[in-house]
Amino acid sequence: MATWTIEDLAKAMGRIDFTMLTTRTEGGALATRPMSNNGEVEYRGDSFYFSWDSARLVRDIEADPMVGLSFQGQSIAGLLGKPPLFVAVQGKGRIIRDRAAFAEHWSEDLDRWFPQGIETPGVAMIHVRATRIHYWDGEDQGEITP
Repeated sequence: MATWTIEDLAKAMGRIDFTMLTTRTEGGALATRPMSNNGEVEYRGDSFYFSWDSARLVRDIEADPMVGLSFQGQSIAGLLGKPPLFVAVQGKGRIIRDRAAFAEHWSEDLDRWFPQGIETPGVAMIHVRATRIHYWDGEDQGEITP
């Protein structure tokens, strides 16, 4: 596959459960932490993650919405010895505090961290809208603008 579409990318990312989310801190440093996709990636350029509203990550995004996401998964070809799939996303993050919006993206797996579900006090949802996506799958690589 020489040139991927967003649908190709969504298929390739379907089994990736974790991403690394990078923000810029108030001092200008980069801060990166793992976030879960909960194994439900129907990727169209939007990613949703849950966090505590009091987390530094939330303050970072409110101060500077430019974020980065990095994913690593199995190569599309799935050939033994072939390098894994890598995906780098640049995007804009925003914080959502609306429980109705939470319900659209909630999965039971999140109850591990938020035991009262969407009613857990202090929950926030992070919405990352991709502005640029770069992928590497073995020797194939390219860029998608959603």
